[in-house]
Amino acid sequence: MRKLTLLLTLLPMLANAEELPAPVKAIEKQGITIIKSFDAPGGMKGYLGKYQDMGVTIYVTPDGKHAISGYMYDEKGANVSEQMIQKDIYAPAGRELWSQMEKAHWILDGKKSAPRVIYVFADPFCPYCKQFWQQARPWVESGKVQLRTLMVGVIRPESPATAAAILASKDPAKTWHDYEQSGGKLTLNVPASVPPAQMEILNTNQKLMDSLGANATPAIYYLNADNELQQVVGLPDADNFKAMMGDK
Repeated sequence: MRKLTLLLTLLPMLANAEELPAPVKAIEKQGITIIKSFDAPGGMKGYLGKYQDMGVTIYVTPDGKHAISGYMYDEKGANVSEQMIQKDIYAPAGRELWSQMEKAHWILDGKKSAPRVIYVFADPFCPYCKQFWQQARPWVESGKVQLRTLMVGVIRPESPATAAAILASKDPAKTWHDYEQSGGKLTLNVPASVPPAQMEILNTNQKLMDSLGANATPAIYYLNADNELQQVVGLPDADNFKAMMGDK
């Protein structure tokens, strides 16, 4: 499963009132933004930061003169730094991205009451999107899973216009269902050029997909049991499929 390119700019920065030790200031000049401080084992002071799309931890020696950037492990071999990065950086940023997908223009496949929600960025000409759609039928039709499809046009030159035809139809959910069920053979009223309203949707979906770090379809997103955003790009393997869908 690929690591997300997260919107770390949404995270709060360390309050200016806290003076950083000199070695941490030196590291900060290398492009690392400090988010918070914390008490670390061994009498050290820790600092959580971010560099581009990655979380980092910095540990300052008790004398305050030296800083170490990297992971810290406990006596059982657990990576305590990664646990903090996941909890305080990746998880909040993932929930923000989930919120953005909730507010986006998506097509519902399944029941609104289905407890498990999965977002899928899909292109009308994506064969793996069609395969995933078919594989998901038992979970969707049983009312356990709802797929929320965000249309994009990335595979062929005619992809945007074809996606626009689906979005502009009288019942986009039915049209998308029938189109996927037909294996892409359903006749659509494809416009010669993409109307502004549909182009805006496609562009917004594309920007959101880019911000999630996905470069292919299907790009699939769901929340795991810990409410952490999970990403699968391409057709899921058996383990990923079971994790996102749950039991039949």
